[in-house]
Amino acid sequence: MNKKSNVKRLTFLGLCATVALLLSYVEFLLPPLFVAVPGIKLGLPNLIIIFLLYRLGWRAAVTVSMIRLLISSILFGSAMTFAYSLAGAVLSLLVMGLLKKTDLFSMTVVSIAGGVSHNLGQILVAMLLLNTPQIVYYMIVLAVTGTISGCFIGLCGALLVKRVSIDRFN
Repeated sequence: MNKKSNVKRLTFLGLCATVALLLSYVEFLLPPLFVAVPGIKLGLPNLIIIFLLYRLGWRAAVTVSMIRLLISSILFGSAMTFAYSLAGAVLSLLVMGLLKKTDLFSMTVVSIAGGVSHNLGQILVAMLLLNTPQIVYYMIVLAVTGTISGCFIGLCGALLVKRVSIDRFN
């Protein structure tokens, strides 16, 4: 890859991180009544992550995800927010990366698995930090909401991959 291509790729990843951060902010601003279950989010920034996973690969998705996670935790959260989000993001990225690599599943299925595994990662951290194993029962609710939001993000991601060209950034 030449220097010009590296600059274009870095610029594109910076734009993606910015859009993902803006989607995090939009999600942060949504009123609690919008989502009836405590702790549930739509996962709007994951639209950018799934797009990158399919367009530029796992490394790009991880890079943008970690940048967004760090900045959004500083701006809209706390150290605890970061811990929960990091666990969810790492598990989600691992699961999505592995499923995509098999080439057996649609983007929507990969996204659903990412949404549910993100919730599982957060539950595992909560069990560890709060020393409350009973919180695992909340995973039932989170699996349902993770499936719904993962389906939505996966369908939107598929449209994005189909309609957005990144050729000028390569």
